[in-house]
Amino acid sequence: MPITKPPIRLKVMLAGLCSLILTMGVARFSYTPLLPVMMDETFLGDATGGWLATINYIGYMCGALIAAFISDLKLKDTLYRIGLIVAVASTLGMTLAENYTLWLIMRFMAGLSSAAGLLLGSGLILNWMIRHGHRAELGLHFSGVGAGIAGSAIIAMLMSDHFNWLQQWQAFSVVGIFLVIPAWVWLPKPGYSNMIQSRATLNDQAPRREWMLLLYAAYFCAGVGYVISATFLVAIVDKQTILQGNGNLVWLIVGLAATPACVFWDKIARKTGELKALFIAYGINIIGIVIPAIDSSLQGMIISGVLFGGTFIGIVSLMLTMVGKFFPSKPAKPMGKLTLSYGVAQITAPAMTGMVAETTGSYNMPLYMAGSIMLVGMVLLVILQYRQKY
Repeated sequence: MPITKPPIRLKVMLAGLCSLILTMGVARFSYTPLLPVMMDETFLGDATGGWLATINYIGYMCGALIAAFISDLKLKDTLYRIGLIVAVASTLGMTLAENYTLWLIMRFMAGLSSAAGLLLGSGLILNWMIRHGHRAELGLHFSGVGAGIAGSAIIAMLMSDHFNWLQQWQAFSVVGIFLVIPAWVWLPKPGYSNMIQSRATLNDQAPRREWMLLLYAAYFCAGVGYVISATFLVAIVDKQTILQGNGNLVWLIVGLAATPACVFWDKIARKTGELKALFIAYGINIIGIVIPAIDSSLQGMIISGVLFGGTFIGIVSLMLTMVGKFFPSKPAKPMGKLTLSYGVAQITAPAMTGMVAETTGSYNMPLYMAGSIMLVGMVLLVILQYRQKY
């Protein structure tokens, strides 16, 4: 009889789901719907708001560096749990004062916690699933990102007419406290043997260095495509006079589209393979990114939200799961290395986008740039399909 029963698998997946809603939805993505509110009620502008997003991604990249160079599963588990606490603390810290230096520090810490949830948590869960004979897919786990986005949008919409920016951050902090409990309690301590439950051995199969470098480059392109819309979409919508007040609605659409997306892309990848599924996702993602630059109607923004939300997290899930399966004994380490390429894009793009938007009064140029770079990523994916992996 198997040692692990199905309900335990469900609890493990729910732990991951809650960890991502906390570290991504609360600590990271709550900033997107709250940015326009803070720009209205505090000293923040497009450029300073962009720099806060950039420092968040610097924190995320530092977390990815830590994940990339740590092999010990016990230490990863400890850092994952610390990350859950930091997610709540950094959210609450935004309420301590209207101080830009404080906010920079809190957004940096929030970025660290996001890496703990997305990389360390994902690696621990993938390792657990492989050891216990489950399919090596993280679609359900990664749906926590979409659920976090949708949740952040719903909470922001409910509070928008009643609470100021400070009270809204406080409300997100309370939500985060409740999410820590299942994310902490339901994730088992990691196993340390290279044997899986069926007594088979976990064997790593490292692709060729040249192949991995191309993959890193393709993921960098996805990072540029992702970060501009993920940071500024609500502000892009609310900047249109006829659409003011609809930014959170579009952000909700992004989250609702993203929630089932990873499971959907898992199924596509089973039939086509990860690289072909990624190629399709990149193409759809490009359309979602550039629509706001072409069609500023609410209908156009909603379509953009559906296409962007339905693909960006699928790209992340497919990339990280694919790399994790190459190294099943310690998947968080290669996931962290891959994420560094994604993180470079997230550091450079938001600040540049904010400055361009403040100078030109429009986000169109950064959106076109993001779409063009994503096209380069599609070319790299084609090359990857025809290059030898091993």
